[in-house]
Amino acid sequence: MGLEDKVVITAALTGVAANRAQCHWIPYTPQEIADEALAAYNAGASVVHIHARENDGGPSWRVEVFREIMQEIRKRCPIIINFSTGAVFVERDARIAHIRELKPEIAALNMGTMNYAKYSPKRKDFVFSVVFHNPFDDIMFFLDTMNKNGIKPECECFDLGHLESIFPLMDMGILKNFQVSLIMGVVGGMAATARNLAHVAGLVPPGVAWEVIGISQEQWLLVAAALALGGNIRVGLEDNFYLAPGNMAQGNGPLVEKAVRMTRDVGREPATVEEARRILAVRSP
Repeated sequence: MGLEDKVVITAALTGVAANRAQCHWIPYTPQEIADEALAAYNAGASVVHIHARENDGGPSWRVEVFREIMQEIRKRCPIIINFSTGAVFVERDARIAHIRELKPEIAALNMGTMNYAKYSPKRKDFVFSVVFHNPFDDIMFFLDTMNKNGIKPECECFDLGHLESIFPLMDMGILKNFQVSLIMGVVGGMAATARNLAHVAGLVPPGVAWEVIGISQEQWLLVAAALALGGNIRVGLEDNFYLAPGNMAQGNGPLVEKAVRMTRDVGREPATVEEARRILAVRSP
């Protein structure tokens, strides 16, 4: 089986908003996050996507917290580390400082400003609604740091316009070795449908690796569609708590295990860490 048949499985371990009142297994501390990274690795993931948290579960942008997370993960397993830069109401210097200092293999790069919301049909109201601010000036500022430090950008695209924003940056020569994540299911962005995924995946620049990120339980439909389309996949407690309706996953490991089963069911195979490094063209730490 060649690399073209291998699937890079990413586990998004904790996110920034979900808490233990919603899901008991959300990790908070560096040790807990690293334990979840090991569980995801043992289950078949080759990449972990990470937001830092304070020990009480609040979001953290302190470099020392990210450093401890990285150190704890490195003690446990060789999985590829992807640190987030996404945030609202946080200055751009704080959003990139840990990337500059710690140099993870991959860093998330949000590709456009958007309304970012969660809607409750039951309440007939928004659970939350914010503006996710990512102008081109900030994108280029983050890219400059990533390029200078040999870090691969993960271009996170919540809508078609975000994906189209890749092309002028490629033309400028500042976006070169990158990957694309197609994020679906956030109110304000692309709806989580297989038809939408097939369309936007077809617009990813040739030769660029892409993955789908499905929010909430539509994640599994999109995982199935991405596997059929030849893409990579992301699962994890940041995006979805459930293995099936009413069946909450007890950690990230069971979510990765299901993703692995689905991968093999369609005749593909999860990429090892070393295979993922080749597929994504990322350096060793």
